[in-house]
Amino acid sequence: MSDYYSAFEMSPVPAPGPDAVPPEPFRGIYGMPAFVTIPTNDLAASVDFWIRGLGFFELFSIPGRLVHLRRWAFQDVLMVSAESVPEQAPAMSFSFACVLSQVDSLVEACRALRPDSVDGPRDTPWNTRDVEVITPENARIVVTAAKPFDPASQEAQNLEAVGITPPGDDEGRA
Repeated sequence: MSDYYSAFEMSPVPAPGPDAVPPEPFRGIYGMPAFVTIPTNDLAASVDFWIRGLGFFELFSIPGRLVHLRRWAFQDVLMVSAESVPEQAPAMSFSFACVLSQVDSLVEACRALRPDSVDGPRDTPWNTRDVEVITPENARIVVTAAKPFDPASQEAQNLEAVGITPPGDDEGRA
């Protein structure tokens, strides 16, 4: 018996598939369960990259100090003004979900703004397609899209080996 259960109804992320449609940008105000704060020494350049490259929008700002960016519900970033930023990206990354149909255009947009900012896309053993982006403030961001689930795939076997079974499994695990 597993303690896991399906809770997909809580997420704005659509079910993976070739026809998956991303949700609209979410403009509601809510208590944020988690968010990332990123220091930048050029608030305008950072905001521009995150908007035009990564598809975020400005929810609100405190001029010269902070900009709250968002994509979907629960994808919140606070850009804060700082004296300096690290000279290189840390090993740690922060990931945001997208859908497969967004991957190529996101790669193109980021490369148009900063040609060497993108690594990927690459497929993972856990059934996603990931793109790593180094932003102007040297944050390591991974944009990840779930691929359609193929029960006969190596990825499905990898997931099953760690106890993750497909939706609709008789045991109710997700």
